[in-house]
This record gives sequence, C-alpha cells and structure tokens, in this order.
Amino acid sequence: MNTIAAAPVAVIPAQNLMILLLQLGLLLGLATVLGRLSVRFGLPALLGELSAGILIGPSLLANVAPDFSAWVLPTDPARFHMIDAVGQLGVLLLVGLTGMHLDLGFIRRQGRSAAWISGAGLVVPLALGVGIGFLAPSEMIAEGVDHTVFALFMGVALCVSAIPVIAKVLMEMRLLHRDIGQLILSSAVIDDVVGWFLLSVVSALATAGARTGQAALTAIALLVGLVAVSILLGRRVVARVLRLADRGGSTTTIAAVVVMILLSAAATQSMGFEAILGAFVCGALVGSSPDLKVARLAPLQTLVAAVLAPIFFATAGLRMDLTELAKPPVLVAGIVVLTVAIAAKFAGAYLGARIARRTRWEALALGAGLNSRGVIEVIIAMVGLRLGVLTTASYTVIVLVAVVTSMMAPPLLRYAAARIAPTEDEVVREEFFDTLQGTDGTDSTDKPLVTTAKEA
Repeated sequence: MNTIAAAPVAVIPAQNLMILLLQLGLLLGLATVLGRLSVRFGLPALLGELSAGILIGPSLLANVAPDFSAWVLPTDPARFHMIDAVGQLGVLLLVGLTGMHLDLGFIRRQGRSAAWISGAGLVVPLALGVGIGFLAPSEMIAEGVDHTVFALFMGVALCVSAIPVIAKVLMEMRLLHRDIGQLILSSAVIDDVVGWFLLSVVSALATAGARTGQAALTAIALLVGLVAVSILLGRRVVARVLRLADRGGSTTTIAAVVVMILLSAAATQSMGFEAILGAFVCGALVGSSPDLKVARLAPLQTLVAAVLAPIFFATAGLRMDLTELAKPPVLVAGIVVLTVAIAAKFAGAYLGARIARRTRWEALALGAGLNSRGVIEVIIAMVGLRLGVLTTASYTVIVLVAVVTSMMAPPLLRYAAARIAPTEDEVVREEFFDTLQGTDGTDSTDKPLVTTAKEA
C-alpha cells in the first residue's frame, strides 16, 4: 500500500523568531512605561502607548537611525505581519470585552434623551465627515479606492465615540453617579453600536469594490440576518457554553469566552465584514447572559489591558508617519479634519441635548464627553489602512484626531459638570459608587472599569 507523506509544516526561522520576540518586548516595555507616564500627567494611557510606536517607527527612529530601524522593524511584509497578528488578537479580545459591557436596559432607562443626543451626535459628524471625504486631496486617498467609499469611511471615522475612554474619564472625575455621566455613557453606547455596523457596511463596500447600491443592500441584509441569528440562536448557544464552562472554573470560562469571540470574528470575516464586528456581537451576547460570572473574567481583562492592548496600540503608532504632515496639502487637510471632527460632534450632541430639553451646561458636558474618540477611532483607522482605503497620511490624521479629542475631553467635561447642580438621586448613587470605587481610582472588586460603570 502506497502512502503519501505530508509536507512538513514550515517553522519560523530562528532569526525571524528572535526579531519577533525583540519587537514584542521593546514595544510592550516602551508602551507600558509611556502609558503609565501619560496617566501620571493626567493624560489617557492611549497617548503613551501610541507614542511608543511613533518613537521607534517611521516618524522618528527611521529618520534618526535608519539602519537600526530597518533591523529592529523590518519592512518585509511577511515578517511585519507576525507582530501585526499579535496586535489583531489583542484588538479582537479588547472589542469583545467592550461588547460585554453593553447594557440595553441602561439605554432604555435613558429613553428619549439618549436617542436624541446619540442620533444628532452621529448624523452631524457623519454628514460632515462624508463631505470632507469628497473634498480630500489625493494624498489622503489610497490608489484605486472609490472616492465614495473613502468619503463614507471618513464619515464613520468621525461619528464614533469611545466607551472605554469615556467610562474611565467619568470614573476618574467622579461623574459616573451623576445624571449627566449616565447620559453620556448611554449615548456613547448607542454611538458605538451604530458605528460598528456602519463600519461593517463600508468595509463590505471597500472589499467588494462596488460603485452601486447593490453591495450596500447586500451588506445591510446580511447584517439584519446576523442580528436575527444572534438574538434567536446566539443567546442560547452562549448560555449553553457558559453553563458547561462553569463546571471547569475560571480557566475554562476564560477559554470558552475567548474561543467564542474568535469563532464569531472568523464568521463575520467570512461574510465580508470586519472580524471586530463578530467579536463585538459575541461580547454583547456573553455580557447579557445571566450565566456569566463576571469575576471569572478578571484575569482575561488584566491580560488584555496590560499586554495585548498596549501592543496593538504600539503597532498602530508604528504605522503613523508624522513627517507626512510636512506636506502642505496633508497639513491643511489634517487641520480641517480635526476642526470639523471636534465641532461636528459638539454641535450634534449639543443640538440633540437641547431638543431633549437639557440645559446648556448639560449640553456642553455631553458634547465634551462624546467628543472622545480614543480607542475606537484608532481601531477604525487600522481597519481602513488594512483594507487599503487609507494612505499613511490619512491614517495619521485620523489617529491624531483620536488622540487630541481624548485629551480635550477631561478638562472641558470638568468645566461644564461643575456648573450642573446635583440632584438627590445623584447623592444616593454616589454612595453606591463609593462602595465600588477604591480611594486610588481603581475598582476595589477587581472588576473591569467599564463593568463597574455599567453596574453603577
């Protein structure tokens, strides 16, 4: 009987493995140090983690020591993709954990106000972002990309808000127990959910390269089907898996959750959408399941927050090239995009708040809080770069918007919130908040920050 020997599986060459380990260690170490330094100065950790990649990327090290930069960070795509894969794992788990903190009951309790604020806060920057996309210079648009797809992508990039950043800012400023803090958080949740679905539609258009509405209609139909299957079948599957995993303790539960997130991400990727959509939907199903014991996921939260997420943001910084801003068209476009991004989100949230009969100081606080793009916009920019929609110049501009808006949010929010009189209900909530919040600003129960925000 003849047998056919299988070809041996290729292994990573020793030199490539050594460089990969060096890259990961260097990026994580620098991202951790700069992230902690940013927090010490009252800035988002995201800023320091991005800066780690900027310092050793094409913005600085490649210009100061090109030979050393080429050795530490090879430009060969096959070798660069190895470190990118680690970052992609980190972002999928980060998005999945974010989805776990989605609380539809919390949104329903805010009712009409959250709907108006999030609606206007989405539509205004989305429309203006699309307009900017159509007027963008050629340096901002990748070669061969349909201009309409690029414009739609810019609209989505400018309309989102970042739940993780907003929740952390609200907790650090002791505003989570306030009505305005809960309204900001619930509006941000709606922004994020709609933003992920819009990103999926635009990504499907970019992948299909379609210039007609057929691809958009197909993508929307698939999204509706995905939501229906998730609600009707997904909840039961997740609940069953969590019940079985519960018998094996914390380790088995973490493994089960990670497996479900990765398989869901693979499913949406195979449908022509982004993998992060599947991770987010799976996270939402896991978080809404009564069979989930949140405390068991604390080690996963720590691993993602302390290791995988910083590596992802550092790799995001590697792709930034601040020297692109030396080009006059790119610099002008960057200033315009940043100005419109800030003004549009402020105007949309302010308009929605006033329609919902909120005071002008509440409207200002909402505009300040929702303006923080942070983590979510960086992820969207990475998606655009990977899909070939963005150039290095437009990617750099979008990430800068995420950084600047995240830095602006705390002082403006503090200024506006100080002028909003507290209510009796807020005093009661503050007592509950104090039982969860440690004196150093960390959660005394070791739960994830956004989980605490949701429960509060």
